[in-house]
Amino acid sequence: MKKSAIHFDVELDEEMIPERIVWSATDSPEDTHPAETKSISLALWDHQQQNTLRIDLWTKDMSLHEMKRFYLDCLGGMAQSIINATGDTHMAGEIDRLCVQLVEYLRNENDTTS
Repeated sequence: MKKSAIHFDVELDEEMIPERIVWSATDSPEDTHPAETKSISLALWDHQQQNTLRIDLWTKDMSLHEMKRFYLDCLGGMAQSIINATGDTHMAGEIDRLCVQLVEYLRNENDTTS
């Protein structure tokens, strides 16, 4: 059986706030890793408890705008994952509609802060 691993290193400051996040994966091209990122959002399904466990980390230099874009991208990616995993185009479409609304919200927010 083939095994694959994803590894995260999180450097914390004295207040335990992430300053740097570096990740690598065994199946990635060697010239691309380890790679630095500003945020991780990891969701795990606990089949025994029938709920989701989440790990969300971000570095202290990640801007609010970047954070909002990151989570909007995650949400949009979930729509595609739902289609791939279940074929449920209705659920994916509802998430896509929400994403369109949130993109407009972010545009308006940027217009008012500029």
